[in-house]
Amino acid sequence: MTKEEIIKMQISRIEKEIRDLPYHKGTEHHHAMMKARLAKLNDELNGSSSRGGGGGGIGYAIKHSGDASVVLVGLPSVGKSTLLNAVTNAESRVGNYDFTTLGVVPGMMEYKGVKIQILDLPGIVEGAAKNKGFGKKVLSVIRASDLVVLMTDVKRIDWLKQVEDELYRSGMRLNTRPAKISIHRTHKGAIQVIDPYQSFEKETVIEVAKEMGLSNAIIQIGEKVEGIDKLIDALSKSIKYMASVEVVTKIDLNPNFKFPISKNKENNLVLMCADKGIGLDDFKEKLWKGLGLVRVYLKRERNLEADKNEPLILKSTSTLDNVLKRISNQMRDDVNKAYIWGKNSRFPGQEVSFSFQVFDEMEVYFGR
Repeated sequence: MTKEEIIKMQISRIEKEIRDLPYHKGTEHHHAMMKARLAKLNDELNGSSSRGGGGGGIGYAIKHSGDASVVLVGLPSVGKSTLLNAVTNAESRVGNYDFTTLGVVPGMMEYKGVKIQILDLPGIVEGAAKNKGFGKKVLSVIRASDLVVLMTDVKRIDWLKQVEDELYRSGMRLNTRPAKISIHRTHKGAIQVIDPYQSFEKETVIEVAKEMGLSNAIIQIGEKVEGIDKLIDALSKSIKYMASVEVVTKIDLNPNFKFPISKNKENNLVLMCADKGIGLDDFKEKLWKGLGLVRVYLKRERNLEADKNEPLILKSTSTLDNVLKRISNQMRDDVNKAYIWGKNSRFPGQEVSFSFQVFDEMEVYFGR
């Protein structure tokens, strides 16, 4: 029996124990320890899979291009190929039977001057986290992307939740942020916990940290954290936080369709019939917003127009210092002033510091 098979067997046992043990105040601590043990095993499994233990066969070596990458994920035959062909230059096979797409088909979509690579993946099925279907190969491509599109059709709405659950089991957290928990590893001093919000019993934090392989560290909790899962996620090595957009296809089959969604999902849902052009513009705009990208235009001269043909594409959390580094590592030493134009400037040509955060369609001039 291989190491990976042993780990999978241990994971199955712990998952069953978690399911079978009723959750209440008396079992809360035991549940926490089992979840910590499960997270550590998943970290080990993901590590072994990334070193070649993902099931053998031909893997998916994807060459990423463009400014961002997006993957289309859903159960078989929800219309991923049709959508890809409608918004990109790709030619993905289209059929009304399962697993039409047996490889990864890339396409390039241009929107607002940004080049977005979209990958049509094989249909994901329940059990992918345990390598069922194309399993780990598909999940590895999803992890390497910037945004995931979850797709279902009007006849299989419940399957959308199944796909979300499958990605959750694989360590992907969609449309959420990590808890404000910092871990500083030390050479000695055991486990120290700083928790002014009293989110957890200190002893629970220490035992969970030890269970996950920490022996000396300072764990600082910077906000009120609800639920031990968020603490375990912060300590795990294999958790990835990703933006996502949800798509319900074949909406033409039920024009009066209403999807029961909470308000926090409303901004991420697209109702679509790609072959009839329904929902495509909404889809592109939601991708743009979900990716959180901005366009920055550079001025060669302070009093001249900016070059708007080739914008710099950056994350909205970037600063002007990041802009300089994108241009040249040496340029930071040659300039000491930045002037900006655009909707978030107080006035045209405002002088700002290099720590100023970029915004979409900002124009900037660097000088002395």
